[in-house]
Amino acid sequence: MALVGRPNVGKSSLFNRLLRKREALVDDFPGVTRDVKAGTVAFDSGRTFTLLDTGGLWSGDRWEKDIRTKVERAIRDVDLVLFCVDGREGIRAGDQEIAAWLRALGKPVWLVGTKLDDPRHEEQAPLYEAYALGFGEIHVTSANHDRGIYELLEAIEEALPELPEEDLADEGPIRIAVVGRPNVGKSSLVNALLGEDRVIVADVPGTTRDSVDVAFEYGGRPFVLVDTAGIRRKPTQDIERWMTIRSEEALRRADVCVLVVDPFEMGDHEMGLANLALERGIPMVMAVNKWDLVEDTDLEPRRKLIDETLPHVDFAPRVYTSALTEFGMHELLATCVRVFEVARHRVSTGDLNSWIEVWTTRQAPPNFRGKPLRVYYASQVDVAPPVFHMSVNSEKYVTRSYEQYLINRIREDLGFAEVPFRLVFKSRRKEGGKRVRTQT
Repeated sequence: MALVGRPNVGKSSLFNRLLRKREALVDDFPGVTRDVKAGTVAFDSGRTFTLLDTGGLWSGDRWEKDIRTKVERAIRDVDLVLFCVDGREGIRAGDQEIAAWLRALGKPVWLVGTKLDDPRHEEQAPLYEAYALGFGEIHVTSANHDRGIYELLEAIEEALPELPEEDLADEGPIRIAVVGRPNVGKSSLVNALLGEDRVIVADVPGTTRDSVDVAFEYGGRPFVLVDTAGIRRKPTQDIERWMTIRSEEALRRADVCVLVVDPFEMGDHEMGLANLALERGIPMVMAVNKWDLVEDTDLEPRRKLIDETLPHVDFAPRVYTSALTEFGMHELLATCVRVFEVARHRVSTGDLNSWIEVWTTRQAPPNFRGKPLRVYYASQVDVAPPVFHMSVNSEKYVTRSYEQYLINRIREDLGFAEVPFRLVFKSRRKEGGKRVRTQT
């Protein structure tokens, strides 16, 4: 289902209210939403539906044509359009244009009156004007005051088709967050991965203002690509601060992070974004975009520059791409799937302890004031990110060099070379504690 309407009629506020969480960016000026954002609404019965929040139609600004194209493509496969009109403002020319456009598309339409905070608003003339649009009953709502939301959801649930039981148990999609500095080519890369223009692209930093979820399938496997707003190092406006917060939230919810790098411009910005992913233990793939613009004689110097600029994420697989020519798109998705699966791989306790015996035999543990470090037992206690606990006689005996040795062995011998993981030393001694190290 899709929410459509003029700019600033409350579509994003209604989207957030129906999802019961702040998914879409909301502000008091029109045009905040430019791309199509998707969210899942779940009922207590276990049934769900996908809801799309769309950009304001007939906006009259430079984005009007692009937004209408994106919305039209997005609603090709929807089963129901929720046409939002401002219940207190009355019908404008733009509403009539949208109504005629929807009739031409031939989609089922429900009319939703928004911003009706007080029951008295329902009896006033502006709301009754909406009946002239010809879509029958008006579903009265107020996102700010939670009015009419339950009734709208109840009507939607009644209209949902019954689903087979096996469909309710399907695994969720792989969520891939595409992050990078503003105007690095994130939206172009998303469009290239999808094979169609689903998000708006322009040579203007800040074109993407909110994280945009796009669902698709590749090789029979479901994915959600999250195109994030460019994360600025020092946001200067409230809207930019919200853009940054929303992008960081999208990264926290991701299964895989694609860090988009411009080979001609990189530095502390990319280092900070990589650190965000590392802190959360999210596997990362570095997409070096615009690679088609690098001269043959400059290929190796550019690779060396990336190595020198981002040495702390040298473990992350690197894919050279071009959104313009679609070079590297299949490799990028395949790499994302690989690191996703590696981050969820679990090593059995028996195998892990067999390796511990091999490692400690190959390189003897250090001595601390004549007392040797003893590794009694090891287990993998979590995945995504993988977490390894090692029970030792005292975590104080673990030297930095031996800790790094064990990290390297986990990376190389257990197959975790391309993903971040955590190594925790737990002391059996009462006076001991634990030491945690995140592999970088």
